Amino acid sequence: MEKNLRSPRSPSARARHRRKSTEAFPDVMKVSESDLLLNDQNKYRSMWVRTYSSVWMLLCFILVVYLGHLYLWGMIVIIQILMTSELFNLLRRAHEDKRLPGFRLLNWHFFFTAMLYVYGRMLGQQIMQAVTPEKFFYKLATSFMKYQMVICYFLYIAGFMWFILTLKKKMYKYQFSQYAWTHMILIVVFTQSSFTAANIFEGIFWFLLPASLIAINDVAAYFFGFFFGKTPLIKISPRKTWEGFIGASVATVISAFFLANVLGHYQWLTCPRRDLSTSWLECDPGPLFKPEIFVLPPEIAQWLPWKEISVLPIQWHALCLGLFASVIAPFGGFFASGFKRAFKIKDFGGSIPGHGGFTDRMDCQMVMAVFAYIYHQSFVIPQYYPVEILLEQILRSLSLEEQELLFAKLKEVIDGRHLQH
Repeated sequence: MEKNLRSPRSPSARARHRRKSTEAFPDVMKVSESDLLLNDQNKYRSMWVRTYSSVWMLLCFILVVYLGHLYLWGMIVIIQILMTSELFNLLRRAHEDKRLPGFRLLNWHFFFTAMLYVYGRMLGQQIMQAVTPEKFFYKLATSFMKYQMVICYFLYIAGFMWFILTLKKKMYKYQFSQYAWTHMILIVVFTQSSFTAANIFEGIFWFLLPASLIAINDVAAYFFGFFFGKTPLIKISPRKTWEGFIGASVATVISAFFLANVLGHYQWLTCPRRDLSTSWLECDPGPLFKPEIFVLPPEIAQWLPWKEISVLPIQWHALCLGLFASVIAPFGGFFASGFKRAFKIKDFGGSIPGHGGFTDRMDCQMVMAVFAYIYHQSFVIPQYYPVEILLEQILRSLSLEEQELLFAKLKEVIDGRHLQH
């Protein structure tokens, strides 16, 4: 009798449940003219909320840029932690988590292991430069850098064994889905965003210009779509329009050319940071940041009051960054939009009024950061091993006694060459 009383829900009840879940997000199912920003009745209120929070974010961002490389890196780490927290909570089920004590801690174990590995590899030179010359700390730092890969590997293996030992009957599917979800976050989100830190220490310019271009493209797309948007661009992001996309692309490429000229005149932004200090930077800016005279074609010069202009070579590279930021990087946002539609959520979080969560703001930034790093390594820096990289390898691979021996041998070779001349 008791089993009969606990009969499953009727087909009509299941149908009502399905209708309820789709009605909460009608824009997931179809795109209509009412979904466009141009026809949104509350668009002016949302615009002011978005503008207000954007101004505060911009002011805080300018302050952190002024403070320098180390503070920028700290800001990136904090954003990564907040993004990861938002994504961990996305598929979290409170009922299952109560039956798996320590399961959230395991997810963070994998996250901080990945952080130790990625930043240890990326910032090895800066870490070595920051080490005190005292013998004990120097040996400790060199040993850590030498065996960093092994340490991180066994930390990961410890987490893997922890996961296997905590598997529970009737919870396998949830546990393995969380395990896969954690690794997707580490690969797709954390690893990509970590390239931002690498760009910062190559020179704030290589972080600030790409990040600014994404912000410019986002703002321009919003306002072009706000005033002129009529043609839907892509179904998974109903409020994106062709007018906003094309208008933002033109604005971003033009902005890239002139913004690179402004930023390229400040050594604080163009000099690479080889340590973890916060002192002021001075360096030879290199040929990319030294102005060159560009003679205008006669067809253009006849319409202008000047015949030649001063251009930084980096401005031509900036055009490539601007083109990528306006045409390809938005697909990171489209990916995030499709992901949110799949899980029937509006935003990844609500920590930034008018914008959603930190993940909502960083979707295109992650794609752009990877491209900026690859572009810088492939087309900007010289294609040979500079002294700094060789020195980093020596400091990481040799003990103090071996380094002293290498120094003595190099001195003998150099002295012998001087005697020959």
